[in-house]
Amino acid sequence: MKLIRFGTDGNEKPGIQLPDGSWIDISAFGEDYNEGFFGDGGFDRLEAWLRIHQENCPIVNKETRLGSPLVRPSKIVCVGLNYAQHAAESGMAVPKEPVLFFKATSAIVGPNDDLVIPKGSVKTDWEVELSIVIGKKASYVSETNAYDHIAGYVLHNDYSERAFQLEKEGQWCKGKGCDTFAPLGPFIATKEEVKNPNNLNLWLKLNGEIVQNSNTSDFIFNVQEVVSYISQYMTLLPGDIISTGTPFGVGLGFSPPKYLKPGDVVELGIEGLGSSKQKVKAYQ
Repeated sequence: MKLIRFGTDGNEKPGIQLPDGSWIDISAFGEDYNEGFFGDGGFDRLEAWLRIHQENCPIVNKETRLGSPLVRPSKIVCVGLNYAQHAAESGMAVPKEPVLFFKATSAIVGPNDDLVIPKGSVKTDWEVELSIVIGKKASYVSETNAYDHIAGYVLHNDYSERAFQLEKEGQWCKGKGCDTFAPLGPFIATKEEVKNPNNLNLWLKLNGEIVQNSNTSDFIFNVQEVVSYISQYMTLLPGDIISTGTPFGVGLGFSPPKYLKPGDVVELGIEGLGSSKQKVKAYQ
């Protein structure tokens, strides 16, 4: 199953992307994709409801704006330096344990919404990432049981302002939480649709040129490891996002570094999780 949310900003409705790629409006189901849905049997209820009502669901025009495919979660937990080649291009040692930071949930936007360069930014960068959506409360879970706590996966561009992140007392959250810095989607694919999240191709283009092209097999810490590890330090709630890190090819790694400017176009995708596109605009 592929979950979408569509409509104007702040007025999104829940929907489904069907196997043929078309979209249907399931707002008559009466629930949105939030903590209660993910954590309390929402998929089972929705599947049962669709068996009876799917034929009567309105078709959604594919020109309609897509919003984030889930309601704002309690937190976005990110894993830094989680690809071996990205650690190398950043000039940093491969971590012995996952590097964690939070990304503000107020940064979440739809997959094709504009990226707004923050006020005072000089080093806004791109990062294609696989994100995990938690489906069951997770606290002190083992790697063996980690998949039991996953609802699905979603494409995420973990935009970063490198000067805020690395040059102002080294506080990563400041460089990660700016408005529009977390486009999610186009859809959440349930875990049954993703056979092996630790072996997915992912890519990112800047103005039509491939700059990131890798595979999650380059993970330092794989999906089950990061779910288990994070759950040792905090409770993960249904609907929470874990962003698993970015591969090599970020702007910071170029020589000289290359950063985003107004007018740029960023496109990205992950095998089985669709693609997204953001136009870059200046802060007004």
